[in-house]
Amino acid sequence: MASFYTISFALLACTLCLMSDSSTAQLTHNFYSKSCPKVFDAVGSVVRAAVAKEKRMGASLLRLHFHDCFVKGCDGSILLDDTPSFRGEKTARPNNNSVRGFNVIDEAKKKVEGVCPGVVSCADILAISALESVLALGGPEWTVKLGRRDSKSASFSAANNGAIPPPTSTLSNLINRFKAVGLSAKDMVALSGSHTIGQSRCTSFRARIYNESNIDAKFAKSRQANCPSRSGSGDNNLAPLDLKTPTYFDNNYYGNLISQKGLLHSDQVLHNGGSTDSLVEQYNKHPESFFKDFAAAMVKMGDFRPLTGSKGEIRKNCRVANS
Repeated sequence: MASFYTISFALLACTLCLMSDSSTAQLTHNFYSKSCPKVFDAVGSVVRAAVAKEKRMGASLLRLHFHDCFVKGCDGSILLDDTPSFRGEKTARPNNNSVRGFNVIDEAKKKVEGVCPGVVSCADILAISALESVLALGGPEWTVKLGRRDSKSASFSAANNGAIPPPTSTLSNLINRFKAVGLSAKDMVALSGSHTIGQSRCTSFRARIYNESNIDAKFAKSRQANCPSRSGSGDNNLAPLDLKTPTYFDNNYYGNLISQKGLLHSDQVLHNGGSTDSLVEQYNKHPESFFKDFAAAMVKMGDFRPLTGSKGEIRKNCRVANS
C-alpha cells in the first residue's frame, strides 16, 4: 500500500501540473516581455509604414484579424496559402478577392524574426497589427493579450458557410454569429464601428443601393454612380464605408446609420427600429463610450479559442505550416 507521503507527493505533483497547464493555456499581456520585448516596436514600425503609404491598409489589417478569429478561433489560419494538397481560407467566399494585407504581415514577421527568431506566432502578429492599424488611424488603444500559437490547418468550409457574417446579414444573424464566438450584441455593435474606416466592393452593397427603401435617396444615387446595377459590371469598384472620414477612426459611422447612410445592409440593420438602435445612438453621441467599448470588445474577441501551450506551432513562414 502506498504511504501517506507518497500519495501526498503525487497529489502535489498533479496539482502543480494542472497549475502549469492552466497558466500556459491563458493569454497574457506580458507574454513576450522577456523572450521578445521589442515585438511591438517591430510590428508597429511595419504597420505604420504600410498605413502611411496607403490609409486603406489599416482597415485591411484590422479585418484580417476579425476574419481569422471568426473561423476556428484566433490562430492565424487565414494566413495559410493553398497548396496542391491543402485548401485554406483565403479563397472562401467572404475572403476571396477581398481580404488583403498578407504582404504586410509577411514583412512584420520578417522584422520580428530578425529580433527574436522562432518566438512570436503569426496569430499574435495579426493581433498586434490590428491594434497598430487602429492607432495609426487615430483610434483607441487597448492592451493586447498574447501567447497564441499558429494553427497547422485551416477550414475553407467554416469560412465559406456562414462563420463570417456576410454583408446581407439580418440583425438576428449578426447577433447569433457574434454570440457563437463569445461576443454579445453590445460587442457586435461596437466592433461594427470598425466600418468607420475602409472600403467595400460594389458586389457587397449593390442590392442595398438599388433595392432597399431604408436608405437616404441622395446617398443611394451617389453610390450608384460608381456601382452599376448590372451584375458583373464594376463589381470590384470601391466605395468608402464611412462617407465622411473614411481614413480616420472615429464615431461617424454611427451618425451615418442614423441618417440611413449605412453602405451595407448589415450596417443599416443596426439602426432600423430594432434592439440595437439605442446603442448606435449612444455611440453617435458619446465617442468616448464607443472607443471604450470597442477596445474592450477587441480584447474579448482576441480571446476566442486561441491555441496555447503545446498546441499548434510557431510558424517560420506565416503562409505555410512548418514541415
